[in-house]
Amino acid sequence: MNIPSAAAVAVMISLALPASLTAKGRTVKITISTVDQTAPIEINDPAVGQFHIWDGPGTYVNDVPQTKGFIIDWSKGAVEHRPNGLRRYRVAFYTGCLAGQYPCDKETEPRLSYVVLYEYDTVAGKGYVYLPGKADESYGVNTRSIYRGLEGDWFLATSSWQEYVAPIISKPQLDNRQR
Repeated sequence: MNIPSAAAVAVMISLALPASLTAKGRTVKITISTVDQTAPIEINDPAVGQFHIWDGPGTYVNDVPQTKGFIIDWSKGAVEHRPNGLRRYRVAFYTGCLAGQYPCDKETEPRLSYVVLYEYDTVAGKGYVYLPGKADESYGVNTRSIYRGLEGDWFLATSSWQEYVAPIISKPQLDNRQR
């Protein structure tokens, strides 16, 4: 009886996986722009990997629904009221692999995978994240990647996202008054 090698088993498993699973890479780039700005800030820092779009509602691990992750504090639920007049940012998440990384060692170009809107209330120290709904331009991009069943609502941002993004959005290049 021939026992397949570990490499042969890995190849058989990867061939049996749906393409969508093997295409899921980690977050490798984030772009942030104001909604009226033409050139976004590109962030390629490896730290963007901590904001994994494949976490949170709409995802499962061993058939267990996931309730944590990404940039939203899912435990707080949708926000009913938020302040008016907050500066709005478009945040785009790109996924991909590093060159030679299994299983997507042939694709090294980041792929636009998820887009949200973000607003930050400097007075209250709270960030808000909007998951685009059916009528929004980014809905198709997002739901091709992951359907959460919560699209079209605003949520509170996680403290880790707020701490990460605060120094970036406070830079003059994201403030149209400074352009």
